[in-house]
Amino acid sequence: MRILGIDPGYATTGFGLITSDRGQQALLQYGTITTPKELPFPDRLRILYDDMARLLEVTKPEAVAVEELFWGHNITTGIGVSHGRGVILLAISKAEVPLFEYTPMQVKQAVVGYGKAEKRQVMDMTRRILNMKQVARPDDAADAIAIALCHARSNTSLLSKLENP
Repeated sequence: MRILGIDPGYATTGFGLITSDRGQQALLQYGTITTPKELPFPDRLRILYDDMARLLEVTKPEAVAVEELFWGHNITTGIGVSHGRGVILLAISKAEVPLFEYTPMQVKQAVVGYGKAEKRQVMDMTRRILNMKQVARPDDAADAIAIALCHARSNTSLLSKLENP
């Protein structure tokens, strides 16, 4: 199964494409979609949508895993990221690819085995699981890879097979 993980944002959106087969995962590609900060916000959202639609077209994932938003201290940034996430979800919906959403705690639990793991622990376990020489950079891409891994590990559990015969 080809799984595309997405760490949503409007300035920088991370993506990571993995394959998962019989409990074994492999990294195919990762990177970011960025939008120029000097452009008006609606134009940035249009670029994000167009680039996400193109990414879906080129990578042909069988599932997309997107991180749910965690509202931190800066509500202004959170609102912008929410708009970006909405555009990303629209692109996924229009591409008719199955969408799965995970909280940061679910991602940490699936990758590290501890829902309150630190970011560096998640990045290191992602690197180890996928036999990468180094942690993916930037952080947005590394987070997206972890989100894809979360889906791969959640999708192969016995419970998911019982729930989705």
